[in-house]
Amino acid sequence: QLQASGGGLVQATGFLNLSCAASGSILRFNAMGWYRQAPGKQRELVATITSGGNTNYADSVKGRFTISRGNAKKTVYLQMGNLKPEDTAVYYCNVDVIRTDLRRANSWGQGTQVTVSS
Repeated sequence: QLQASGGGLVQATGFLNLSCAASGSILRFNAMGWYRQAPGKQRELVATITSGGNTNYADSVKGRFTISRGNAKKTVYLQMGNLKPEDTAVYYCNVDVIRTDLRRANSWGQGTQVTVSS
């Protein structure tokens, strides 16, 4: 299960931090990430981080957003800075894991709304 939090309303150029905590029978994380979906648009990748700590960002957020993992590595964070109105969307966390039964699983969080006013 994934529990996301931290969304809200912020003015342009402001900051917002998202977090997503994973729980359950997880043996190992392959990757964790954030995606977003704006009204009328398809869901798109925002940022991902692998088990080795390699990160990947959408061009639109490079230099403004930072993805990281918690010390226990069961939590993924997204620090968002210099926010723009076009960042307004529902943000979803995603994890790709190996479960304790050795099966691979991919799970989505419930989504958290981020609204940036101009």
